[in-house]
Amino acid sequence: MTLDIDVAKYGLLQSITNMANYGRSVDRFREAGILLPTFAQLADPASIPAEIIQKLEEIDPDEAHPLNLFRVHWHNSLEGSHQVSIPEHIVLPSELTGVDAQIVLLFGNRFPMIGAHKVLAAYSCFVPRVVSGQFDPSSHRAVWPSTGNYARGGIAISTLMGSRGVAVLPENMSQERFDWLDKWVLDPRDVIRTPGSESNVKEIYDACKELEKNETNFILNQFSEFTNHIGHYEVTGKALGTVFQKLKETNPALELRAFVSASGSAGTLGAGDRLKDDFGSQIVAVEALECPTMLYNGYGEHNIQGIGDKHIPLIHNVMNTDIAAAVSDRATDGLNLVFTTEVGNNFLIEEMGIDPEIVHNLRHFGFSSICNMTAAIKTAKTLNLGKDDVIISVATDGSELYESEKRNLMRREYGDGFETRDAEKIVSKYLDGIDTDHLQVLDDTGRNRIFNLGYYTWVEQQGVSVEDFEARRDQSFWDELHAMRPEWDNMIEAFNSQTGVTI
Repeated sequence: MTLDIDVAKYGLLQSITNMANYGRSVDRFREAGILLPTFAQLADPASIPAEIIQKLEEIDPDEAHPLNLFRVHWHNSLEGSHQVSIPEHIVLPSELTGVDAQIVLLFGNRFPMIGAHKVLAAYSCFVPRVVSGQFDPSSHRAVWPSTGNYARGGIAISTLMGSRGVAVLPENMSQERFDWLDKWVLDPRDVIRTPGSESNVKEIYDACKELEKNETNFILNQFSEFTNHIGHYEVTGKALGTVFQKLKETNPALELRAFVSASGSAGTLGAGDRLKDDFGSQIVAVEALECPTMLYNGYGEHNIQGIGDKHIPLIHNVMNTDIAAAVSDRATDGLNLVFTTEVGNNFLIEEMGIDPEIVHNLRHFGFSSICNMTAAIKTAKTLNLGKDDVIISVATDGSELYESEKRNLMRREYGDGFETRDAEKIVSKYLDGIDTDHLQVLDDTGRNRIFNLGYYTWVEQQGVSVEDFEARRDQSFWDELHAMRPEWDNMIEAFNSQTGVTI
C-alpha cells in the first residue's frame, strides 16, 4: 500500500515489524488454543469451516471461549446457538414511522459476550496489531477508551485473545456496563472511570495520555484506529447489503436510498461507505441535539449512550457524508419507556394498530438504536421517500443495557406510575411529531466545515500531524484503506499456521 501517513501509529501495518513480539504471540496463542477468524469469514460466516460452526453449537455465546471470536459477526441468531443466512432485522411499518419508505434496522444485540456490535470494532482494531507484532500479549495491556460498549468489547476480545485489557469510560454510563465489566476484568483497577458522560470524550483521551506514559499500556483508540472503519466497511457493510438484497427479491423496484448511523466513534459509518460504493446510497451521520457538534459546532451533555460528542472522530470520512442530523435524548429516553413497558406496548398495539410481533421486537432497541430509527424517519421526510425506497441502519444494542436508566427516569418523572396518557404524549411528540428541523443536507461547504472542526481535537490536542489530518480529505485515501483487508487476512492465516491450532 502507498498510504502517505504514519501507518504504524494508526494500526495499518501490513507486515511483521517486531519478530520477538510476534513469536511470543504465536506461543501464547498456541498454548491457549486460540484461532483467529479472517475479516472475510466474519463478512461471510458461511465460509467458516464446518467443524468450527459445529463446535460453536456447544459453546455459550457469552462464554470467554476463544472460538467465540468466530461469532463476531451479524449472522447470529437471537438465542446465539446457530448462524442465520440473513442477519436478523426489523422492517418498521408505516403505522409506527409515519412514512411510506421502508426503514430497516439490523439487531446488534445478537453479537456475543457484550450484546452489542462494538465487539466487532474491538476485534478489527486489535487483530492487525497482533499479527504485525506490534502488540505483545505477554507484556502489553490493551487499553480501550470508550463511552461504554467498545470498552466492554475490548475487554472481551483481549480476554479471548490471551491478553489483559483495561476499560476507560465515563463514570456516568449505565450501571449495566459497569456490572458487566466487574465480571470480566482481571483486576478492578482495570476499569478506569473518567469524569462526565457521553460528551466527555476529551477526558477519556486525557486519561489515556497518562496511561501511555507506561510503555506496557497499548492504547487502542476507536476514534483514531482506521481499522475500526475498515472492519465495519467489510463486515457491517456486507451484512447490510445482504439484508437489502433479500428485501429486493420480493420487490425488485426497491432502491437503497440512505444509510443512517449515530456518529459515536464513526466506525459504523464506514458501512455507509460500502453501501454507497455498492448501491449508491447516501450517508447520514447523526448526533445528539443536546450536543450538536456537526450541525452547530455546539457543545453540551446528553444521554444517548453510545455516542461520544464534542469532537469529530479522525476515522469519520466526513467528505463522503451527505446529511448531518440531530436527535434529542428526550426522544430516546421517552421512546425507550414506550418500547419496553406493558403500558407503552399496549398503546402501540391497541391505539396505533401495530403488529404485536413488531412491538415485541422493539425491546431490542437501545438508546442509540432509537436515535438511528428517529433520524431515519427524519431523513425519509426530508428526502420525500416513497414505498419503494429503503433506509437502512443498525440497532447497535438492546434495551437490556438501559434498565437502570429506565428506572431512574421513572423515579424522576413518573413517580405516580407510567400511564397510557404518558405513552400517548411521548409518541405524539417524539414519533408522530418528528420533523425535518435540525438536519442539514451537506454540500462541499458543509462537509469542509465539519472536516475542519476536527483539526482542534486531532492536531492541536492529540498530536496528529497536519499532513496525516489533511490526507483524509481526499477520497483516494479511503479507497486505499478499503483495499487493505485481503493482506490482513493473509497475515491472519499465516499467524494461524504458525500457531498450528486446529479444531
